[in-house]
Parts: sequence; structure tokens; C-alpha cells
Amino acid sequence: MSYFLPHLPSGWHVDEAIKSEEDRVVVIRFGHDWDSQCMTMDETLHGVAEKVQNFAVIYLVDITEVPDFNKMYELYDPCTVMFFYRNKHIMIDLGTGNNNKINWAMDNKQELIDVIETVYRGASKGRGLVVSPKDYSTRYRY
Repeated sequence: MSYFLPHLPSGWHVDEAIKSEEDRVVVIRFGHDWDSQCMTMDETLHGVAEKVQNFAVIYLVDITEVPDFNKMYELYDPCTVMFFYRNKHIMIDLGTGNNNKINWAMDNKQELIDVIETVYRGASKGRGLVVSPKDYSTRYRY
């Protein structure tokens, strides 16, 4: 569990965080604070938070404490990262087939910065779906 990133303790707080941010991307990590995958992702998110603070804000949500969005966003994975801009869910094509969210732990800080920046640039131009700068499909991995 990361004590350095703000936790949202209720569904109302999550909604307010998404609705109130006008100029930056809202990055929310949904998951279990005790899960090792989430701990890895939290460490990466904490590492990039200062570098992306001009165009993104990062929050953490424990899905056992705040189960309000589990069905709506299909939060069945131990660690899920979603992006919102001006009260709108921004989808990202990562090459994995699931364009709604990142559902694995990223440990490369620069890759995560690139993804967040791509989401910001696309969302600020009015796009609801952006294409990731890196293809995360397993097509070319043997």
C-alpha cells in the first residue's frame, strides 16, 4: 500500500475526483492494497507522479473498501488502472484487446509516463480512444 499517493475512501470521493478535474487526466488505480501486483504498480505510479503532475493526477482506490465500481468497470483483476478526462472515461488501445483499462502491473516508469502523456494528448483533442505508444500484445513474443 502506498502512503504517498492519495486514497479515495468512498464512491462519492471517486466521482468527485473524476468530475472536479478540468485540465488534467485523472489516473485511478483500482485494486487491493495488499496485493503484490498493486504494490508494484503503486511504486511505479508514485515514481511518475511528480513528473506528470502538470497533466495528470493519480489516485488509489481499494476495491474491497469501495466496491461501488466493481461491476460497472468490470474490476475483477487484482490491479487495474483507468484514465478519465473531464468526467469521461478515456479508453486506450494497448494491443491486448481490452481497451478499457490496464490490468497488469507496469514496472517501467518511462513507459507509464508515455502512456499517461498519450492519454492526455488524445483526450485534450477530444478523442475517447487513444493508441498506446507501445504494443503490449504477445503476438511477437515467442
